[in-house]
Amino acid sequence: MKKISFFAIISLLLFIQCKKDKDPFLITNNEIGHLTKEIKISQLDSIFSQDSIVKLDAKSSFITRTEQIEIYEKGGGKLLQINTKAEEGNELKINNIQIFDTRYKTDKGLSLKSTFKDLKDNYTIRSIQNGIQTVIVSLAESDVYITIDKSFLPEHLKNEFGATITENDIPDTATFKFLMIGWEAE
Repeated sequence: MKKISFFAIISLLLFIQCKKDKDPFLITNNEIGHLTKEIKISQLDSIFSQDSIVKLDAKSSFITRTEQIEIYEKGGGKLLQINTKAEEGNELKINNIQIFDTRYKTDKGLSLKSTFKDLKDNYTIRSIQNGIQTVIVSLAESDVYITIDKSFLPEHLKNEFGATITENDIPDTATFKFLMIGWEAE
């Protein structure tokens, strides 16, 4: 019995140490720093205990309930904006996250400081969608998607909402307007 307790304590200490060493700015498919797909909104206070959490607005309709939450560092810098969606049982879960801090990056180095060339060199593009003022680029092997301002596009595509845009139409030097992660709540 003493051996089991000893191993249980050692295992727990190793688990806690691994949690502490985790990069708080690393983006993976299932995590952004200490946030995971399974996190409930009610847990944000403990995850961001050293930061400020601002709930912007809550919207309810007959079908769904949503909330928008911003996370700020104690020094005032905006880290994230979290959009939520109610799931079964009316529990709010993360739907998508917009990154504001340049320290957040993927394991391949993609961040708000990256260029379209950085994206092409490290990821496969799943789709490019033509928006009104931006182009939305989704990645094949990741939940990350980015937006690029249409001002980077060739003149004939800047004001064409319905035109097909390919990766060849976006210059390598184009920077990201937004870096987002979509964990669409089901």
